[in-house]
Amino acid sequence: MSLYKRKDSPYWWVKLTPRSGPPLQRSTGTADKVAAQEYHDKLKAALWEQERLGVKPRRSWRESVVRWLEETSEKATHKEDKKKLIWLHHFLGDLSLTDITLDVIDRVRSAKLKEASKATTNRYLALVRAILLRARDEWEWVDKVPKIRLFKETTIRERSLTVSQATSLMDQLKEHQREMVLFSLSTGLRQSNVLRLEWEQVNLELRHAWVKGTQSKNRRPISVPLNDVALAVLKRQVGKHPKRVFTYQGKPINSAGTKAWYAALKRAGIEDFRWHDLRHTWATWQRQAGTPTHELQRLGGWRTGAMVERYAHLAPESLADAASRLNPVLAGYVPATRGQKEKRPPSLGAV
Repeated sequence: MSLYKRKDSPYWWVKLTPRSGPPLQRSTGTADKVAAQEYHDKLKAALWEQERLGVKPRRSWRESVVRWLEETSEKATHKEDKKKLIWLHHFLGDLSLTDITLDVIDRVRSAKLKEASKATTNRYLALVRAILLRARDEWEWVDKVPKIRLFKETTIRERSLTVSQATSLMDQLKEHQREMVLFSLSTGLRQSNVLRLEWEQVNLELRHAWVKGTQSKNRRPISVPLNDVALAVLKRQVGKHPKRVFTYQGKPINSAGTKAWYAALKRAGIEDFRWHDLRHTWATWQRQAGTPTHELQRLGGWRTGAMVERYAHLAPESLADAASRLNPVLAGYVPATRGQKEKRPPSLGAV
């Protein structure tokens, strides 16, 4: 029989044999035979549609989330994805993929906008879009998905400190925080890379440290040359912990954006500043010191030069030097005046 009872379960069970593939056997989840028969009939009809008409089985958002998390477990933003998906579960958790329409997406967008910025809302919408597109294009679970549009983000955050502001901030920080800030401003490393830095990633003699590929945002190792300030910071940490570099009262530091951090910012009179902006500050100072784009890209561990271009305008003197390279070539050129012929240097030819 295709509908039957098992001794180890209070529920009715279904067993169907498709024309192709192994037998399908599952619990109906109910002890009511009438409800179990209805479940059986719907399941049998769905199998018939799949086999005879080529209709795809209905897949749920939950199934998509599980598969997405399995396939993207190596992503640097894996933990952040989990947090977003927990929030999204309230809106999408009980839906099938075909039930996720533009109206549903609009409800998600409106709800998130009530508690976050457009940029943050975009991150949630982009995650939903990525999962739906993979379900369509790679998993072939659905034939079409709604076209999810994101808010246009017109500005890129470029918050950085002046040297005097940085000095004022460090005057207000406790010693362990000041050391991490100094190291961040000297290396440009992201907060997580500073906090998780271990002694096995440091070579004081060679004045060199490195970030493992599994810990970097783009999953590539980052080489970190140590300047005098960074080296001095590390030497002051020697002996405090056998494994981790930055500690407080003998224990590894796991969070930097604490109440003490924001209190120090307030005392220093610095507003709208996050820990990650220390990285922007480092990049800004590097460009102002004349570090070229390709070197800054390697130092910062950026995969492409696009992210570095945001700092290009901060080093106008380097462009001025480049423009001045034509001075010797154009030195013999005298603008023509009435009644005189133009004088052109031999190097310009017939141009």
